[in-house]
Amino acid sequence: MTRLVLVLGGARSGKSGYAERLITATPDPWAYLATAEALDAEMAERITLHQAQRAAGWQTHDTPLALAGALDALPPEQPALVDCLTLWLTNHLLANHDLEAETAALEAALARRSGLTVCVANEVGLGIVPDNALARRFRDAAGRLNQRLAQRADQVVFMVAGLPMMVKAG
Repeated sequence: MTRLVLVLGGARSGKSGYAERLITATPDPWAYLATAEALDAEMAERITLHQAQRAAGWQTHDTPLALAGALDALPPEQPALVDCLTLWLTNHLLANHDLEAETAALEAALARRSGLTVCVANEVGLGIVPDNALARRFRDAAGRLNQRLAQRADQVVFMVAGLPMMVKAG
């Protein structure tokens, strides 16, 4: 049984839509753990549009930082979508939190789940080397997080132009 799916890809590659379809293929209610924060009007508009496009049956939980706790608060068998790990990592990086401890807590929470969990993350390592230390730290941390979750995941899917490429099948 597939318990953990990691969906990777670039911006606007179709990650979220694909992940939502995986979850909605299971019985509802579905948990949507949203890590984005509406820090400006444009982001607020994006979030509102994203919510409006979702089918009935979703229970949205805003989790910009406390993702492990939010996962643990769900019934362990409830299908859950985490969108997205890259924003969650950014939130912790900018708050100067211990990324290793936060990642370990996330991995432990994922291991306690019995239902399908789909995690969405950006693949940020395909571009040029960033020109500043913070951006390089972020790129490296995102790469390490993606590698750790890919090892744990039953399936890893890489999205390209809306098309899923199976990287790891479990």
